[in-house]
Amino acid sequence: MDFLRPATWQEALSARADRPGAAPVQGGTDVMVEINFDVRRPEALLDLTRVPELGRWEVVDGVYRIGANVTYARVITELGGALPGLAQAARTVGSPQIRNRGTVGGNLGAASPAGDSHPPLLAAGAVVEAESRDGGVRLIPAEEFYLGVKRSALRPDELIRAIRVRPAPGPQYFSKVGTRNAMVIAVCSFAIALDPAARRAGTGIGSAAPTPRRALEAEEFLAAELDWDAPLPPALARRFGELCARAADPIDDVRGTAAYRRHAVAVLARRTLGWAWDDHLGRRAA
Repeated sequence: MDFLRPATWQEALSARADRPGAAPVQGGTDVMVEINFDVRRPEALLDLTRVPELGRWEVVDGVYRIGANVTYARVITELGGALPGLAQAARTVGSPQIRNRGTVGGNLGAASPAGDSHPPLLAAGAVVEAESRDGGVRLIPAEEFYLGVKRSALRPDELIRAIRVRPAPGPQYFSKVGTRNAMVIAVCSFAIALDPAARRAGTGIGSAAPTPRRALEAEEFLAAELDWDAPLPPALARRFGELCARAADPIDDVRGTAAYRRHAVAVLARRTLGWAWDDHLGRRAA
């Protein structure tokens, strides 16, 4: 197996174009596990850790542009105020060692339905910035990025350069269910992002369908029924949870049954909406 280690972004794009079978590696927390368990054997590893701009984040025209090599630990410590949903999800990832190596860009590249960063990115309306040597930059909305189990909209010659996310306009929350309390792959997960000015809520469901997905019917229901100046009616929260569960398409596996996942998605959706709503009303009263 060859090991490619470009020092610049242009070198990385050239290596990707010339060797589309090479597996990009940033933190390596997914790729190396698959190699160790002989799940995959790529022809080469394309190490991106030396490319300086991938490890930076900046604010451009009010939008946070997060380099693909920014780690979960840095998302937590440096971006938690602006992107609380993503930071909450980052806190649930693995161990401190994994959070210090793993990246949101790598999570996107793996495109696992169980990836913790996917639901908050969907809920917040994130955009994936991809680039290739010959095709230039392409912006892919998060809801169009996931095509199937561990399949994304990336072309064979493209690499993820950054993720673009607007700062939270209101409360954001993430929650997941696992077989234990820490260092666990999600049985299912859910994220919500409230935008009080636009009177809308974004959603993201993880590990309960072949791809991460939004609960569009549930979002439309909230847009039509919520009174943004009043307490949250319990019946409305229950209906929201039911619609989120209906958006899921889970399977039975060693971590949980399809029926359990649907039930858990409903519970997580109802609870995260309640937490976000309490936060929203608290901010109004402050």
